Amino acid sequence: MNYDAKQLKAALGSDCPVFYFYSTEEYLVQAHAQKVLKVLAKEDPDMTRLEGPTPAVEEILLAAGTISFFSTRRVVVLPLLQPATYGDKDLELLCDALSSTENAVFVITTVFADEKGKLAKRAKKLIDLCKTIGFAAELARPTANELVKEMQRRAKEQRTELPPDAARDLLERSGQDQFLLGNEVDKLAALSGYTTITREMVAQAGTRSLDADVFDMVNLIQAGRPGPALKKLNELLQLQNDPIAITGALAGSYMDMYRTRCGMARQKAYPTVFKDFGYKGKDWRLRRASESAGRYRLSQLASCLELIQDLDEKLKSSPVDEVVLIQTAVCRLAEMRERR
Repeated sequence: MNYDAKQLKAALGSDCPVFYFYSTEEYLVQAHAQKVLKVLAKEDPDMTRLEGPTPAVEEILLAAGTISFFSTRRVVVLPLLQPATYGDKDLELLCDALSSTENAVFVITTVFADEKGKLAKRAKKLIDLCKTIGFAAELARPTANELVKEMQRRAKEQRTELPPDAARDLLERSGQDQFLLGNEVDKLAALSGYTTITREMVAQAGTRSLDADVFDMVNLIQAGRPGPALKKLNELLQLQNDPIAITGALAGSYMDMYRTRCGMARQKAYPTVFKDFGYKGKDWRLRRASESAGRYRLSQLASCLELIQDLDEKLKSSPVDEVVLIQTAVCRLAEMRERR
């Protein structure tokens, strides 16, 4: 099920044996687990925390069977558990432990790379069990508007104003990592003297994500300026950014443009395009891409994506220097832009 605050509150007021939060966003699962642990700590501040994606089942059983010094249920925390990494037998033992333990309450979090519909069989088994015997909730990635409100709330806690336009600028500049956004708000609030965070402050001091830097490079390519585009690329490489990661961000930018161009070709309204391609929570990427997509024919963008895919394969297998490969690809992308 999706997150329901009322159901969580009810579970916290009962003898719920397990709280399981899962998402594609680490920030969300950690934040919600901390809320639960804060309440449970009143019962038993002496918690057992088993780190790692695959804690040994024997360790889990031992922790769950340990009598609490405070004569309450022992709290056992399994952060960032990955059920798919367990063998069938061990997963069965883990499920049995969760179902039968009377002296413990489990708080489990998992970050999945894929959306819920693509979860592995073992992950689904654990989720279904936790839903049956306790509380389990999928935490959806927040939308851009929700992120803006969250940043404004964080600024307000520090008696600082964060206007919507400055918040949106920060979102586009720093990306959607909520840990990073929270730190950026804290930094900019201090910079403002705890008054008002302006767009100028965001532009001058806001941390840029790799996606934002690569998008700037793509804009230079689109403008027919291969020289400055290569300069930007070299700056990213000098900052120790992995060429494969740069290529991934490059592919993302061109895929955004391709999808936007597909929508234009079919005369689809913008909201329909981002819904069709699953951009919930990151629709700002399509808005940004729409400013550039019209400069290309659909066939050009398809060729650009083929070139980037070829680059990715070569970076992972070719003995040729990575820097030479990616610099060559940027020059070829610029050439494709000029062929109109």
